[in-house]
Amino acid sequence: LVPDEKRDSANAIQQITGYFNGMRTLQGEFLQVGPKGHISTGVFHISKPGRMRFQYAPPNPFVVVADGTWVTIKNNDKDTADQYPLSATPLRLVLAEKVDLLSEAKILEVEQADGLTTVTLEDKDKLVPGHLVIVFDEQRNELQQWVIVDGQGRRTTISLTDMIAGVNPEPSLFQVELPKRGQPIHR
Repeated sequence: LVPDEKRDSANAIQQITGYFNGMRTLQGEFLQVGPKGHISTGVFHISKPGRMRFQYAPPNPFVVVADGTWVTIKNNDKDTADQYPLSATPLRLVLAEKVDLLSEAKILEVEQADGLTTVTLEDKDKLVPGHLVIVFDEQRNELQQWVIVDGQGRRTTISLTDMIAGVNPEPSLFQVELPKRGQPIHR
């Protein structure tokens, strides 16, 4: 990168970092396009540090909940759940109390066009294979979308709409009932 492009990229990353650090709570709706083109919708709630809930609309049976320690992906139809440490997922980069993308992530690419900044990053510790793409609206100063690209190159795109900041969600939203005894919980 030439010096001006490098400075513009650093400023864009700082703006995004400032957005994440200024956000305490956020709720809204989402549209998800999975690796095979399946489309799901639902509502989301974020409460920093570390808490998030993505409630999918029927017929999708899934709910994804981060409680500050674990990320649980529960299939309500099958009464099964997979759990991962929050610290081992890309979500930790944006749900942390203090977000610092420049020191916590390896910035692979920054693109700026049409009022949008797209930042491609990966975990510096490489705890999770793949990378995360953040799409940020510079004029509205808000997150528009993120794309999770797993270690096999499969892309899941999540677009956010109708967002409202500053609403305190019910703490129970960040709790998930684990499967009954005898049902699998994968960690």
